[in-house]
Amino acid sequence: MTGTVQVQLDLSNPQSHLVGVQLSFEAPHQKQRVSLPGWTPGSYLIRDYVKQLEGLKAHQLGQALSITRTDPASWCLEADPAGGPVTITYAVMATELTVRTCHMDQDHGFLALAAVVLEVEGKRWHPHQLRCHLPQNWSAFVPLPQEPTGAWLASDLDHLIDSPIEAGPHQEHRFAVHGVPHRWVTWFADPATEAWFVGRHPEFFNDVEQICRACCRLMGQSVPASSDYLFILHLLDEGYGGLEHDDSTVLVYGRRNLEAENGYRKLLQLIAHEYFHQWNVRRLTPAELRPIDYQRATVIPTLWFAEGVTSYLDQLLPLQAGLTAAGDYFKDLGEDLSRYLLSPGRQVQTLRESSEEAWVKLYKADAYSASSQISYYLKGAVVSLCLDLHLRRHHSSLATVMRSLWQSHGRHRRGYQEADLFAAFEAEVPGLAALLGRWLTDVDDPDCSGYLLDVGLALEPEMSSHPWTGMTTRQDAGRLVVQRVQRHSPAERAGLMVGDELIGLAGQRLTQPDQIPALLQAEQNQPLLMARRSALRELTLCSAPPHPKRYVLAPVATVSAAQQAAQEAWLQQRAG
Repeated sequence: MTGTVQVQLDLSNPQSHLVGVQLSFEAPHQKQRVSLPGWTPGSYLIRDYVKQLEGLKAHQLGQALSITRTDPASWCLEADPAGGPVTITYAVMATELTVRTCHMDQDHGFLALAAVVLEVEGKRWHPHQLRCHLPQNWSAFVPLPQEPTGAWLASDLDHLIDSPIEAGPHQEHRFAVHGVPHRWVTWFADPATEAWFVGRHPEFFNDVEQICRACCRLMGQSVPASSDYLFILHLLDEGYGGLEHDDSTVLVYGRRNLEAENGYRKLLQLIAHEYFHQWNVRRLTPAELRPIDYQRATVIPTLWFAEGVTSYLDQLLPLQAGLTAAGDYFKDLGEDLSRYLLSPGRQVQTLRESSEEAWVKLYKADAYSASSQISYYLKGAVVSLCLDLHLRRHHSSLATVMRSLWQSHGRHRRGYQEADLFAAFEAEVPGLAALLGRWLTDVDDPDCSGYLLDVGLALEPEMSSHPWTGMTTRQDAGRLVVQRVQRHSPAERAGLMVGDELIGLAGQRLTQPDQIPALLQAEQNQPLLMARRSALRELTLCSAPPHPKRYVLAPVATVSAAQQAAQEAWLQQRAG
């Protein structure tokens, strides 16, 4: 096809972990620039995929072309625009097993195409045809329309990059949601896990379908946003995560997680989270991501809405699908609220800052991050809860706002600005935009307790039985070392820092983390012997009285009829 970029991927030698790549195209420029994306949409971190690329060469009608590297991930080719197709070849090392990178071995191959396919300057908005050369008995699962020849056709480069590839000798399960075809493929990293999973969860695909239907109901839609959807699951021994795409999602989940009491419920919530993204994020999209700049970080002040709203709803969706109980939802919500209230960084970083700084903070956390930042997923979910319950006080709901934004922006793929979100909330409840503005720019907590009381719930602290130091420890090669030091804590005032070796406290030798609580005396100076860079030091530790170790969400002692009615409407996401 004239103007089409031909992409061929060779996965035929999986034990080498090298994916062969060939691009063919008519060069629109004499000095033809090509570049590899630095990140993949949905995962806000510059990943420098080019570090996995090797052996780049270019030819035109059999003649080698001069190649000049113009920056670490870009090259300039000396081509003849009238001299016939240009062919570029290179290889990509596929050894990193995440939802946003590439991994290939004898059992399967997974490709996040932002890490694989070069952008040809002048061809971004042209069709890209994809072919895969696979080992015998392997199949490729791709969320793109397939041609009779076996090739897949993307409308442009963005469409291609948004299409992850899973390949292997896998079985595919097909089902429909309101008449829309859906496919599911699982890579079981341990073959024994497949029989274990199927035997333990024979109802799984029916449950997935019910979650998909619940997402449609919440958005007030008769069909999903995608017209053909692919789920890819990597069921490993351990792991957790997902990445959303227009017409697919890639999930990672661990068998060890599944074996936990709440493991299956958490898997359903992960599925709900990523599936709901086909509305919120993929089509109802921040304006800053239209178009996507694959080479640089883009400040996105509304990531809290993209991920926080979705994180709040992903726990409700299995409940609305009839797959979990209200008590389980209260437990999960309480755990998230507890995690939020026990995060000291929420008193330092605002929610808007968390969104804007995602590229340099959330995905680059270190031992001190908990004291200086808060996840826009976590606080975004807390603010979404408060928004929903505030709207319900005025006979509206968060779902109503989502449906309004879908009609005004999402269905037309019209990117929204922060001001559009404010306007949508203000249209439902006058004054809510100003309140939301404070929640985004202040470090003060929203009034969660007051909103929860509306639906007959209370968040109660459970106090620790030991004095508080604000530090955690771990064993490292037989030593007891400091793992974390909270800001403004007794441990920080004593002079401790991450990596210090603890040797003795109050005259007692320290070897295990669980020794420390029993030795602490609140509000008393105690000698602490430690070592830093091989030098011994004696510090003075003065522990604080016990702090909450967690918060528990439970019904109030007496639930009124109004509270009960409000709770039922909230749990089923009906307008109040």
